[in-house]
Amino acid sequence: MRKSQFTEQQIVQILAEFDAGASAEELGRRHGVHGNTIRLWRTKYGGMTASDLTRLKQLEAENAQMQRIIARQTVKIDAIEELLRKNSWGLPSEPKLRRPYKQKASVNAKRAKR
Repeated sequence: MRKSQFTEQQIVQILAEFDAGASAEELGRRHGVHGNTIRLWRTKYGGMTASDLTRLKQLEAENAQMQRIIARQTVKIDAIEELLRKNSWGLPSEPKLRRPYKQKASVNAKRAKR
């Protein structure tokens, strides 16, 4: 992911100027970004302080790390399950319900039906 050329402090300052009434185009020219970028920042970071924004970045990094860990574990589990299926060991499953025992008809009963 590309690193922003602006720090969290700078983004918050630009958004504060935008909230104070400066136009996005004017701020864009002054700071060297497009006006749409400022609007995007406003939707993403609107109403946050610099400390909130720093905490958000930390949480996003932690979340990305957790997602990578989960993805790695999922791949390992899938590989193990595939190996078990290939080797016909099978995975433990729920016990099958057996049908109640049914007595076979005696030989005499079969002959009587003929």
